[in-house]
Amino acid sequence: MPLTNLAHHIQANVRTALEEDIRDGDLTAQLIPPAQTSTANIITRQEAVLCGSLWLEECFLTLDPNCEIHWSAQEGDLVQPNQQLCRVRGNARALLTAERCALNFLQTLSATATLTRRYVDAVAGTQARIMDTRKTLPGLRMAQKYAVHTGGGHNQRTGLYDGVLIKENHIAAAGGIRAVLEQAFRITPSVFPVQIEVESMAQLDEALSAGARLILLDNFSVADMRLAVDHTAKRAELEASGGISLENVRLVAETGVDRISIGALTKDVQAVDLSMRFGD
Repeated sequence: MPLTNLAHHIQANVRTALEEDIRDGDLTAQLIPPAQTSTANIITRQEAVLCGSLWLEECFLTLDPNCEIHWSAQEGDLVQPNQQLCRVRGNARALLTAERCALNFLQTLSATATLTRRYVDAVAGTQARIMDTRKTLPGLRMAQKYAVHTGGGHNQRTGLYDGVLIKENHIAAAGGIRAVLEQAFRITPSVFPVQIEVESMAQLDEALSAGARLILLDNFSVADMRLAVDHTAKRAELEASGGISLENVRLVAETGVDRISIGALTKDVQAVDLSMRFGD
């Protein structure tokens, strides 16, 4: 998984979020005595896969390095409605100021992990792996890829710099499938994957003949996916993409494809409902 230097990304995410929210100071928190210490409990209002605890901790510890955070659930756990997730004790002003950013990270990353787990469970028992895409929220790519991994999914390339995905426009601009693959194999270090997208059985055959070893089947019907799997006969890894939902992902997996990529894991995020309440 391409999740390198995660601590750096967490610090950068939190720094940006806090700067966006606080700027010159939290006006409302000034209503609280500056030395007051308080305890806050964070609970979930719905079932979810917990993810993002490191981002939450960074939010609170940045504003109060001495605050204490005690978790009642662990990263990757399936938590239930009204379950306490953690308890935070520290400077009251700091807790109130960090609250929104901390919950934003936890609810967003838990949402991605939760949806990923649903897809992973839906294809259990097949050989298909659930994969993420680059369709992430701006600034949160590494965070969401971490959440996909936490939910049991698999990460593809992080960005344009660590892998090649040849799409229809690349094929058209480069002069065809064989020409673009030859160029990709010539310039791409062997440690980086080279994948090509095809839209028909004819293009699949051309890609195989040109030496493709990782092929994305773009918007193939389930019937055509089965044909593609049979025709490829293990000469390349096949990835299904486009028009895939929780309702049909099992059918897609049962065609025998190796991978299923789903942009909705990271771009169609419905945040988990969380709440923070002061009190012991």
